[in-house]
Amino acid sequence: MQHLGEIISLVVALSWTVTALFADKASHRLGSTTTNVLRLVLASVFLALILWVGVGSPYPVYADGKAWRWLAASALVGYVFGDYCLFNCYLAIGARFGQLFMTLAPPIAAFAGWAILGESLSWKSGLAMAVTLCGIAISILSRGEGHHVKLTLPLKGVLLGIGAGLGQGVGLVLSKVGMEHYASLIPPDAPARMGTLVPFASTMIRALVGAVGFLGVLALERRMKELKGAARDRRGLAYTLMLTLFGPVLGVSLSLMAVRYTSAGIASTLMALTPVFILFPYAFIYHQRIRAREVLGVLVSMTGVALFFLL
Repeated sequence: MQHLGEIISLVVALSWTVTALFADKASHRLGSTTTNVLRLVLASVFLALILWVGVGSPYPVYADGKAWRWLAASALVGYVFGDYCLFNCYLAIGARFGQLFMTLAPPIAAFAGWAILGESLSWKSGLAMAVTLCGIAISILSRGEGHHVKLTLPLKGVLLGIGAGLGQGVGLVLSKVGMEHYASLIPPDAPARMGTLVPFASTMIRALVGAVGFLGVLALERRMKELKGAARDRRGLAYTLMLTLFGPVLGVSLSLMAVRYTSAGIASTLMALTPVFILFPYAFIYHQRIRAREVLGVLVSMTGVALFFLL
């Protein structure tokens, strides 16, 4: 099918928009760490069912120790660190601004690819990164008294947003390494569908490790009792179920699939449209006014992402 990768990338952006809206709701009801534990446990169950139906095995067959190590590292960086920052960012400044900071992820992924994998990086990448940062600055900075520049958002939320973009970008590079190694382990006589389901199997490994990681965070925070309370919150569980289906199950798996059918640059640019897609539904749900400066900032930031990959 022509443009299959581009279509999948747009579906991913829409999926992540839905995920962000439900994650915002669930985090406010259940707490960010509890929400992450529940969604990753649910994701592991759903992914096991997909693998069972697809290849007859409910667990990631053929994955060796090296694949597990790379994918586990990506889970700890991308899920435990990155999503811990992201979900707490939602609590601090909301999903609309939280997703704006996620435009940092593609440029950071490119820099991580250069640092970790030795991939090439040109001066154009620096220019694109500067444009992305300018877009974010337009959205979150304003002129105060005496012409001083001031933040329009809490500093805590801004730092969490930066951490979320950093975790997502580096985690993506680590997961790419793990997934490619995993794919190389599949024998020629394996079911044909196994190759297609490698992204889902890789995501399952990441979800399992991420769930264990967040349980550790919950234990360190001495908030394990919150899990019992969450089990009785039907609305919170419904929000978590929806963000699980559209996030770790469909969104993450399809994002890994998208780069198999189109260039990583085009896929990353289209998948980074979530901050644009979320503006109006978020404003409608929370009855917030969208300022022209914020729209301009999102568009400039998106331009930076596009320049990064398409120059």
